[in-house]
Amino acid sequence: MLTDKQEVRGYYELLETVFDSWKHVPFTESTIKQLHKELLKYTEKDERHRGEYKKTENAVEMYDETGKSIGVVFATTPAYLTPKRVQELVDRTQRALGGMEIHPLLAIADFVVEFLAIHPFQDGNGRLARILTNLLMLRAGYAYVPYASHEKLVEDNKAEYYVALRRSQKTLWTDKEDIAPWLDFFLTVSLTQARQAIELLSRENIERILSPKQLAVWRFLESAEESSPGKIAKATGVARPTVSQALDVLLRLKKIERIGQGRTTRYRKV
Repeated sequence: MLTDKQEVRGYYELLETVFDSWKHVPFTESTIKQLHKELLKYTEKDERHRGEYKKTENAVEMYDETGKSIGVVFATTPAYLTPKRVQELVDRTQRALGGMEIHPLLAIADFVVEFLAIHPFQDGNGRLARILTNLLMLRAGYAYVPYASHEKLVEDNKAEYYVALRRSQKTLWTDKEDIAPWLDFFLTVSLTQARQAIELLSRENIERILSPKQLAVWRFLESAEESSPGKIAKATGVARPTVSQALDVLLRLKKIERIGQGRTTRYRKV
């Protein structure tokens, strides 16, 4: 049970970091390793292989609601091929997201299905895949993802998730690759996530959306005609970097507007 708590703590702390700092998190192979290291930083059993690719073979198993394994879903990429395949996958995804030839959701879905087929780490691959999904969607412009949980939607549809993965992954690296089953699942989840976010953001219940420190910044700006980040930090007691993150969130929610540029930048309620 302790390990479960450690895993949950690592996951949600890392997810919060991605939500707050995604603009400064590049999508590279080294980033993937660093995120894995952060993901497992509290789990003692994973100390040896945090941030390191698997050294032995592993397989993907299906678990029931009690956490008991009920069978192997598929065999994964051999350990000796893992570094090569991860680097190729990252390079291909970077090119796809940097160009205009493929929709970003298709590029992200393709990355996730292949990443999970490679299963590059000894443990934490599923959680890391969902962290990376959020990171890639934010970097692709889907600013709503912090407000509706991708993780919960996957958990609520776990059987369909495994079936879609299995049907698609068994075709990878063959002459008849077909990830349509996974695309259908991934895009359905993405659509549901977008609809949930729209429903939430359309309500005037901002207290459900903001963290306590973000809410302090918002309440100050509600009563102030306009203010600079430095003055907001001084008035609210919130650290300057956290104020900047809160302002980014409020700008995305279209609750405030930016006035001026550089050192003279100020913010006010819309």
